[in-house]
Amino acid sequence: MKENLQTAIQQAIEKAPDRSFVESVEISFTIKDVDLKIPTNRIQEEVRLPSGRGKPVKIAMFAGGEMAAKAKAGGLDVIDPSTIEDLGGNKQKARKVAKQYDFFLSEIPHMGTVGRFLGGVLGPRGKMPRPVPPVVDPSVIASGLQSTTVIKSRDKITFQASFGTRNQSHEELLKNAMEVYNRVTSKLERGVGNIRSLYIKTSMGPANKIEVIN
Repeated sequence: MKENLQTAIQQAIEKAPDRSFVESVEISFTIKDVDLKIPTNRIQEEVRLPSGRGKPVKIAMFAGGEMAAKAKAGGLDVIDPSTIEDLGGNKQKARKVAKQYDFFLSEIPHMGTVGRFLGGVLGPRGKMPRPVPPVVDPSVIASGLQSTTVIKSRDKITFQASFGTRNQSHEELLKNAMEVYNRVTSKLERGVGNIRSLYIKTSMGPANKIEVIN
């Protein structure tokens, strides 16, 4: 399987036209014989990529006072909790903020407010904030997220995840792809036997099918 993934990664990068920005590289799964109406059968994983994501991850935190100062010192953008309700009332602005950041953090007291006013925007995108306890430095959590990719099938048999960028080496991308592939197959009852098809592509490039070896 490792050789097949390696070949697909090389083809995906070679076939993709040059862009004015750095494209992500994605792996797409289509699974079979899995009842995704049952929530426990759904894939929902956070995977630490051994070679990193290949580009900086943008993280914002809902925080005030001392925690806001810690977040700023750690390089995070801070969203004032007093603006959450207004942000929730402006769907266009809320969607823009949701798109702008890869991950969100929040002080625990503000989690309920975020859920109430922004849950409808952040929830479907898989971007509800991670709670940060008072004694934890948010930069520590943010540091771990810099190499994290999220895989979510929800109730769809086809789902994908980014595992790097075109400016990473083939070897780095292969390590990341194997990490994602192994995690997904480990969560399926029959492992590879539950995979119908598998593709590698850049974010805007053609898809390259991988022969699935059972």
